Amino acid sequence: MVNLGDTFPNFEAETTAGKIKFHDFVGDSWCILFSHPADYTPVCTTELGKCVELEPEFKKRGVKMIALSCDDVPSHEGWSKDILDYCKCSTGKLPYPIISDKSRDLAVKLGMVDPAEKDNAGLPLTCRAVFIIGPDKKLKLSMLYPATTGRNFAEILRVIDSLQLTMNKKVATPEGWKDGDKCMVLPSIPQEGIEKVFPQGVTVQPVPSGKAYLRFTPQPK
Repeated sequence: MVNLGDTFPNFEAETTAGKIKFHDFVGDSWCILFSHPADYTPVCTTELGKCVELEPEFKKRGVKMIALSCDDVPSHEGWSKDILDYCKCSTGKLPYPIISDKSRDLAVKLGMVDPAEKDNAGLPLTCRAVFIIGPDKKLKLSMLYPATTGRNFAEILRVIDSLQLTMNKKVATPEGWKDGDKCMVLPSIPQEGIEKVFPQGVTVQPVPSGKAYLRFTPQPK
């Protein structure tokens, strides 16, 4: 398993775009690696179709996309046509590669195996994992979903907005935050001199404890 803050493994893999070395693929970009249980399955088709639709949004944020399952590259290439047809995309090609992990080596190494889901040969399949990797090649976020629950990629975009903002600014984002909403001042920032750190102002919400820890500020530029 890769923990938050760890350098993500620099694996080599066969993909629908040829052989890659992961760190070279990421380059100076952000990256989202998302796995799915199997090709030619219903929930996976809706997910990868949504990723096709949202690719311009990921690109706008400087995020490269790459998918993974335990099927081989020819299977990925054939299934891609169904995905493009499902989302009514006429480009003829997915805007992101799909990794082939037939040996399950990556699935095991990255903790993506779902013991409850098996193929016809009885081998375990990958769960619906999401890994967000920063330009420094370190893991910024991971999420694991079971096979029966499709992911919300609009939520993943929201998370990326938060990660990219809070990496450089001394704020945190509250529940349900969206780009442009008020942020929260980090607890480590002392009240003294706070106006210099947040010239747009800070609002403190009073609470019964009398502790001034709910500090809100407009989203920093």
